[in-house]
Amino acid sequence: MQFREWMRENLGRAATHFGLDLLGEPRLGWMDRSIGALAGRGEQRFWLRVVSEDVRWASGDFWTGNLDSTVLSSLAKPRVLDVYEWEEHRQQRAEVLTLLPGRPCSQSDVLREPVDLSEAWWVELRRTVDVLASTPTDRVNADQEMVGSRIRQRFSDSTDHVVPAWETAHGDLHWANLMGPDFGLLDWEGWGRGPAGTDAATLLSYSLLVPEMVERVWSVFGDVLESKAGRLAQIYVASRLLQRIDKGDHPDLVPALRAHIETLL
Repeated sequence: MQFREWMRENLGRAATHFGLDLLGEPRLGWMDRSIGALAGRGEQRFWLRVVSEDVRWASGDFWTGNLDSTVLSSLAKPRVLDVYEWEEHRQQRAEVLTLLPGRPCSQSDVLREPVDLSEAWWVELRRTVDVLASTPTDRVNADQEMVGSRIRQRFSDSTDHVVPAWETAHGDLHWANLMGPDFGLLDWEGWGRGPAGTDAATLLSYSLLVPEMVERVWSVFGDVLESKAGRLAQIYVASRLLQRIDKGDHPDLVPALRAHIETLL
């Protein structure tokens, strides 16, 4: 609770720096590493986010991901308008971002009930993933060493772990990062090169508790998921998710995820 209160103080310090008023209840991110809230200046509205990290790790691709994603101008995503950093026990990075219309498709990364989304929404989702996949970048979401290590840790040598194809991925394509009813995609912190099919595999894994949404994801990304690269991406994503589950995330996903893994192995 003390750390959470400190994060709220950091958010307030960032708002003061940017001359913003905090207008909404702050929301903490994964493992309380970040905090964000609706903020305003006059009639203007923004999203204000502060991430806190040990100084040793406050650099590199994940530290600058949201700002770096500005180059993806054809996609429906927030834009970073301003950045402020300071060091106080840890390194703090505050970002002012544009708002997207609508609301997140889920309050949790894992979907637990169907979402009514238009055909146009699904078309834009596939376009976004395809455009991103073909975008050249030096940023790295996951490399062969990371992929192989995580798969071997979970499944020993029971499956091949050599990535057959690479592409640029969002890297965290779950339902709390997807907006509706108009399509939008949040949280570009970790985007970069990774195993081909990572985004489709991630969305499928976070949909496993809702069979009709699993079918919909397959209808949109079946060609990706059925490929050799897509199958390996699903195994890799499952190994990542199991690691998070070990830390207390989404325990109700375990039976469905393990059943899904069995079909892949």
